[in-house]
Amino acid sequence: MKVVDFLKKKKETLAQHQFDFIDLKDRIPPVLLDHWAEFINRANSIQIINWAREHQLLSADENGQNNRQVKTVETTPIVLPPQAQTLLAKLSAQLGEEIHVGEWFTVDQERINQFANVTEDQQWIHTDPVRAQQESPFKSTIAHGFLTLSLLPMLTDSIDASQSPYPGVRMTVNYGLNEVRFLYPVKAGSRVRASTKLRSVIPIKRGLEVVKEIRVQIEGTRRPACIAQTVIRLYF
Repeated sequence: MKVVDFLKKKKETLAQHQFDFIDLKDRIPPVLLDHWAEFINRANSIQIINWAREHQLLSADENGQNNRQVKTVETTPIVLPPQAQTLLAKLSAQLGEEIHVGEWFTVDQERINQFANVTEDQQWIHTDPVRAQQESPFKSTIAHGFLTLSLLPMLTDSIDASQSPYPGVRMTVNYGLNEVRFLYPVKAGSRVRASTKLRSVIPIKRGLEVVKEIRVQIEGTRRPACIAQTVIRLYF
């Protein structure tokens, strides 16, 4: 029996009962056993069926039309507290706008060395000014890209809780990054600053998720050092 036929025959049974993994495994041809782990990870019957459709293992139905029935999942509406609703309205009106420009900050060799010590990234392009002067195309040591990234909270004035731009927020969580690009090196002794644009704001349980685009500028240089999309979550 082909796997396709087997899955189609078992469709109704899988939808009603939890199947026997051993029985299913014994019926799978050896050539497909390498994919057994993926089947185990998708043990739910609906997931199995969706997986089969995704990999085109289930053909068209009797009418020649692809079976694309989607099971509707009911979700509970998110109810925000009044302060969160007010902030949501305010931030939504600022989408696409530049909402902050920070002060200039000098990235000197001492700070670069300290970052190298903490991260154990002692590449000479960062820590050896003499060699960098002789061999580097930049004729200077440069800051680690991750050093520039680590400065974003300070460059965006996000570390002073007494001056939070989000009134009423109980807790701010760094949720991650959507995208980061290091476009130009920051030479030792350069001054940098960050400008911020608001990209999106969406309600989440007990708060808001905010995506910002942060551009790190280098004084006297047209190209930015870094452009990053940061994601934070605000809890009320």
